[in-house]
Amino acid sequence: MQIKIFTIPLLSGDAFVEEMNVFLRSKKVLEVKETYVPEGYWSFVVRYVDDIAATDRERIKVDYRKVLDEAAFERFSAYRKIRKEVAEKDAVPPFAVFTDFELAEMAKCAPLTIKAMKGISGIGERKMEKYAQYFIKTGQDEKGE
Repeated sequence: MQIKIFTIPLLSGDAFVEEMNVFLRSKKVLEVKETYVPEGYWSFVVRYVDDIAATDRERIKVDYRKVLDEAAFERFSAYRKIRKEVAEKDAVPPFAVFTDFELAEMAKCAPLTIKAMKGISGIGERKMEKYAQYFIKTGQDEKGE
């Protein structure tokens, strides 16, 4: 596990926020702790892992409520329900449909598109063919399309 600290000023901090968001999207984030500093900035401590083996992923428990923003967490929760239904229908374990990590990455995309799903690590053509339709449809319904 590694730690990275971001300091973002309250005023004119857009570039710093974007830098942090790029970093967060590129890592397996375990936890983010934020602290307001009275001198006029926010401090974010990010616990993450860089490269993890498939067996390590199963051992690391991530609290996605802390990692995702509120809207993304709502999408993540909806995707978990869909995953459970699809897994029961296909008689496979839920992680065989999509892992929590994959669902979290999908939840970060608003709206969720085929192109976005193809860019997520772990989602290949087979999963796209079998399962994308259930999740893309739901993402579009949330937007009223």
